[in-house]
Amino acid sequence: MPHCHPSPPDRKEYARRRKELLKRVGKKSAVLVPAATETIRNNDNHFPFRQSSDFWYLTGLNEADAVLLLCPKRAEGEIVLFVQPFDPERARWEGARVGLEGACQHYGADQAFDLAEFDERLPELIAAYERVTLPFAEHEWVLNTLNALDSLRQKARSGAVPPQTLKDLAEPLHEMRLIKSPTEIAHLRRAAAVSAEAHLTAAAAVAEGMYEYELAAQLHRVFQQHHGEPSFAPIVASGHHACTLHYRDNSAKLEAGQLVLIDAGAEIEQYAGDITRVWPVDGVFTPAQRAIYELVLAAQEAAIAAITPGASFDAPHQAAVEVIARGLIELKLIEGPLHAALEETRYRRFFMHRTGHWLGLDVHDVGRYKQDGAWRALEPGMVLTVEPGLYLDEADDLPKAYRGIGVRIEDDVLVTAKGREVLTRAVPKTVADIEALFARRSPRSA
Repeated sequence: MPHCHPSPPDRKEYARRRKELLKRVGKKSAVLVPAATETIRNNDNHFPFRQSSDFWYLTGLNEADAVLLLCPKRAEGEIVLFVQPFDPERARWEGARVGLEGACQHYGADQAFDLAEFDERLPELIAAYERVTLPFAEHEWVLNTLNALDSLRQKARSGAVPPQTLKDLAEPLHEMRLIKSPTEIAHLRRAAAVSAEAHLTAAAAVAEGMYEYELAAQLHRVFQQHHGEPSFAPIVASGHHACTLHYRDNSAKLEAGQLVLIDAGAEIEQYAGDITRVWPVDGVFTPAQRAIYELVLAAQEAAIAAITPGASFDAPHQAAVEVIARGLIELKLIEGPLHAALEETRYRRFFMHRTGHWLGLDVHDVGRYKQDGAWRALEPGMVLTVEPGLYLDEADDLPKAYRGIGVRIEDDVLVTAKGREVLTRAVPKTVADIEALFARRSPRSA
């Protein structure tokens, strides 16, 4: 968990977010936001640490086992951080922690306390509030808070009135995270650029006889060269493996005549990229592969064109579905007419998922997709993926040329004031551009 203290502009960004959160929850609610904990991988070895997105969003502190407590209008200060104190002996083994002084100096805390004092101090810190807002998904911290409330109830004879309500942090905070600030958009642009570079590097390495995990290694190398990591476990799926949507094995050998689907993204400064491209192993699409690929591409282009402020989140999906259903009828892979194919969702045999998701600090980012039961309207600052696909299994009732073809094409799209911006447009995706890219490769890489 290396520390790189936030710059003054970044500190202002975190302070602005905390101020906005306090405005949303109101002055009668304290807010509790825990950091992530480290997880054991085997015996005494840990998985790589990844900070809680909510905690990071409000602090920028990349340290396990900490708690942010926001106490509106508190005389001693509104921003309280519980952290582990600096320990020179432990620092020799694991690296230095920010400590109490660093929490105030670099991370905006008005007061900082030893995490070991949390249970003792929490009751007095929340006693003045009517509500406590905290993440319901963090069961341990909900229990800790209930214990603090119980401690306050036991002091009722002395006039203590504990908070009477617990509120879920997800409602106010995740709606904040859904609309990206200019700072966040800059981070997402960089994640998109590194993700694009990784995909182009992998494309240059595609060759008959190599293994899927070798392509995954190309992705990892680029991510790490930019001080990043995968935003999720990369999917490298050749041939019929691409028909498994969340294929993870990455162990098959690439064969001539196959397609290889790569779904991967870089996480840079906690922000995620997410791109899917499909490459022909020997550089040229077969007629059947081309037909399926160009149908998915047409669906993706229609979906992207549907992204504009005020449009429904569902509009890109419906645009993609109509193109795909029409194309499948033309290819005689499903029966028409179009209205019946749509009404009966006949296309779902080959296109069984939705067309996109929110993107941000999490690759499947937070924020509601519906409001009051209806798909929400898109707004400037939202970022979403657009990723239609077709997955033709190896069933006997399909024409042989189409069996085992899996195609998904995915880009990251920012909703702008006037429409949309494709953040991942640097990676080619038309058949002509892909075949030209492969034709330009050196003999060694081909």
